[in-house]
Formats: sequence, C-alpha cells, structure tokens
Amino acid sequence: MGKLHSLTLKIHRYDPEQKKSWIQEYNVEVGGMLRFTDVLRKINQEQDPGLAWTSSCEHAQCGSCGVVVNGRPLLMCELLVQNAIRKFKTTTFTLKPLSIAPVLRDLIVDLPQAYKRVHKAKPYIIKPADPPPEGGEHRILPHTMESYVQATRCINCFCCAEACISSHRHFLGPNAMMANIVRLFDPREASKKERFDILYADDGIARCHTSEACSFVCPKEIDIAHFIALGKEAKFS
Repeated sequence: MGKLHSLTLKIHRYDPEQKKSWIQEYNVEVGGMLRFTDVLRKINQEQDPGLAWTSSCEHAQCGSCGVVVNGRPLLMCELLVQNAIRKFKTTTFTLKPLSIAPVLRDLIVDLPQAYKRVHKAKPYIIKPADPPPEGGEHRILPHTMESYVQATRCINCFCCAEACISSHRHFLGPNAMMANIVRLFDPREASKKERFDILYADDGIARCHTSEACSFVCPKEIDIAHFIALGKEAKFS
C-alpha cells in the first residue's frame, strides 16, 4: 500500500431549500494516486452521503467536474492527491463551486445557464458554404486546419471563464469567443458578417483585458488568449 495522506477539505455547501450557505470541514486519509473525484466519493460513502457534486466521464472530456480548489478553477477528475499537495504545498484544500452560474446545491452549478453564453456565440456553422463542384464535398486542407485545430479541443468546462477577470462584467467569456473564432477560421462557414457582429458586439472581445488567465488554467492546455488576440486583430487566415 502506498503512503496515505491526511487531508482537510473545507467545502462550500449550499442548501437551496433553506437558502443556507456554510463551509463544512472533512478530514480524510487517502492514497496519493486518488483523484479528487475519488476523495469526494469516499466522503459520500463514509461520512456524508448528502454532499452534492457532479462528474460524468472522469476522463477530462466532459468538463462537468469543474470546481475551484484553493482559488484555482480545475477539473477534479484530473487532480491527483499527490499532485495537489505538490502544487499547492498544503494538505488543506478549500473547494468552491464555479461562479459562472447560479449554485444549485453545494458544488453543483446550473451549467445550462452558463451555456447560454456559448449558445449566443453560435458554436456551429450558421450558413454552410457551397461545396466545390468537384467531389461534392468541402475539404479542409491540413495547413488550414492546423491554424485552429487546437481550439477545437475545448470541452466548455468554463475554467477559463471562471479565471477571466472580464467574464462577469458583460463579457460572453473566453470559451464562447473562441467558439465563434473557430468558425471564422473554418472555410465551410459562409456567414462571416454575422460572426464578426458577434465578435465585436458590446459583450464581445472588446471586454477582454488580456490577462491570459484563460490560457493559464485551461485543462486542455489550449492557448485561448492566442485565439482571442487573433480575434482582436481580425487575423483568420
């Protein structure tokens, strides 16, 4: 058996029926290779079945287990206990729900509300360009795809929006802006004007303060600030 670590978790709780908020402390002994989703599951099984949190794939592909740990937004399924101790230099961790949407209970937030920002950016092809006559399909050349393929790895976990110093001030948020910018690169998108209208609207990239916090916290290691900068400079080729 590997080394056990004695952790103290200070978790922000919220009861919607009583409209009551408080911080509850849990002490657990866990192995270093457990993820924070495993730690919370252990708390549910051994101490408090009422502690509410959420996860789905637990492979950093769905983004549903995003929380704020010691001030940093991240995915709990990616954070190993031993790495957390090394990163934060402590065995005491404060867990808060993301603030990008209303809290439903404890660490669970209303993600459909957060997704309204992304939907406003229209993360899909609005008007497909006519395919070339030869072959009957629209092909994207590798060198064209290379210019924006990194951005397509976004899973909309909203960690970037949580870290962004602008996203709570009438800004759609870095992930929403990037979803729009990706389609400006995409040669299949014929509705470029509508895309630019979204990009340069009052809640568009003019609200970005270029802190680059979005890139710093992205679990998929996307340089989101780079794409936002391209949007500001209108460089899409």
